[in-house]
Amino acid sequence: MQEFPTGPHDLIADIGGTNARFARVDAHRRIYAEQILACADFTGLTAAATAYLQATGGPRPTRAAIAVATPITGDWIQFTNSHWSFSTETARRELGLEQLLILNDFTAFALSLPLLGANERRAVGGGAAVAGEPIGLIGAGTGLGVSGLVWSGDRWLPLQTEGGHVTFSPTDGREWAIGQILHRRFGHVSPERLLSGPGLVNLHVALAELEGWPAEDLTPADLTERALAGTCPHSREVLELFCGALGTAASNLAITLGARGGVYIGGGIVPRLGDFFDRSTFRSRFEAKGRFSTYLAAIPTWVITAANPALRGVAAALT
Repeated sequence: MQEFPTGPHDLIADIGGTNARFARVDAHRRIYAEQILACADFTGLTAAATAYLQATGGPRPTRAAIAVATPITGDWIQFTNSHWSFSTETARRELGLEQLLILNDFTAFALSLPLLGANERRAVGGGAAVAGEPIGLIGAGTGLGVSGLVWSGDRWLPLQTEGGHVTFSPTDGREWAIGQILHRRFGHVSPERLLSGPGLVNLHVALAELEGWPAEDLTPADLTERALAGTCPHSREVLELFCGALGTAASNLAITLGARGGVYIGGGIVPRLGDFFDRSTFRSRFEAKGRFSTYLAAIPTWVITAANPALRGVAAALT
């Protein structure tokens, strides 16, 4: 238990396919008591939130804002990459809340972008942001999240999209062949089938089939660890493919939004890659758009280095 500031205390959370990040917000909009719970350890939102509140103690919140990694189309929330599901109204009653706001996780993430300090992002490549122009956001973790911000004239408006589930855009023969292998397995091949933790495994299996070497039973963490350590050329090739394909996906987003305000790269995978990502084909692929290469070369891309930035966006959504 800890001492709590006086005044009302809201509950906020950012829930993905793997982890649920909870925190409290005091009357001055300061975030504190952050805690990460494994989704697999709980049956759903109410159980996890109750465990968090019991563990941290303090005054019972009357308001909460929860970011979820799934589309929001009504009262019923069914996670895309998790067994969790819940009714918003039922969860509000069970948690004793007066208000429960549910928003898409990358919508919340987008709301955090204007709140980031200069030391909480790292530029990859050149370009300069144009003030007031749209901003793009893409991030690979358990899934592939996509969002953005559009300036209304007096504030930033976040976009709720499911851009990770559009159709994968291969750019050479090898990517076309990998796409065909994944098509036989999944039918529709979205960028998320490659640009996510499970996507790294899919890339490993598909590349093994394409090049005729035996696939191993590896986790996403195994693949990235081997690639960064330089101990496995196949894992390194998988990670290079990932970075290049992410560059194409990010440039598609930039052109679609007209994101001359820049494109941010978040999620759980890329910020851990460090110099490997900076030296990869990401930026060259980002700019490789034929007649629009000059247009894209002027757009900056940044890797977000802040810890749990989406929680800031969730807190901002309550206000």
